[in-house]
Amino acid sequence: MSVTKKTMRYILDVLAEMFPNAKCELNHENPFELLIAVVLSAQCTDKKVNEVTADLFKKYRTPEDYVNVPLEELENDIKRIGLYRNKARNIQKLCRALIEEHGGEVPSRREELVKLAGVGRKTANVVISNAFDVPAIAVDTHVERVTKRLGICRQKDTVLEVEKTLERLVPKDEWTITHHRLIFFGRYHCTAKNPNCAACPLFDICREGKKRLKAG
Repeated sequence: MSVTKKTMRYILDVLAEMFPNAKCELNHENPFELLIAVVLSAQCTDKKVNEVTADLFKKYRTPEDYVNVPLEELENDIKRIGLYRNKARNIQKLCRALIEEHGGEVPSRREELVKLAGVGRKTANVVISNAFDVPAIAVDTHVERVTKRLGICRQKDTVLEVEKTLERLVPKDEWTITHHRLIFFGRYHCTAKNPNCAACPLFDICREGKKRLKAG
């Protein structure tokens, strides 16, 4: 049983007060750079990705640039990022697909994006919402964690179920900003190991927070 739409409205309003300017923190200048950055961000912090892409995006500007270098060279350029070998292979594969199937352009439809190597539903949702202004809620570890802690979703819900629940409870024109605000809430307040329950404006509706403070 998820929260009511009235409770969800309250949560959305509180998040809006806490993080009015929440946004994608991956540095990028176009849809292609965003796609590469999100692929690199899997199991890695945005801060680390931004450190790597600062040089990467100067060297590689088009899908052809990534395809035309030896795999080992690309691996070396991103080796500070976790799973860099796998990500380098996926980047070359997806760039080849962009050239051969999409005229070198990033598709704006989720159905096309998820066919690319290394691109899952979460990555596709980030790209369509931030690069093409298509309403979408990308469920990463922060979004999944905080929605379950707040009782918006059930603990046993899958990532897709979390996404569908949020789509049902959140007005469509607020999907993208809600995604960003939930991430900021999880990244800077309701953190994985030491959530700031004592100073949380949502404490009164959070059973998880009350359990934690009681246990402490």
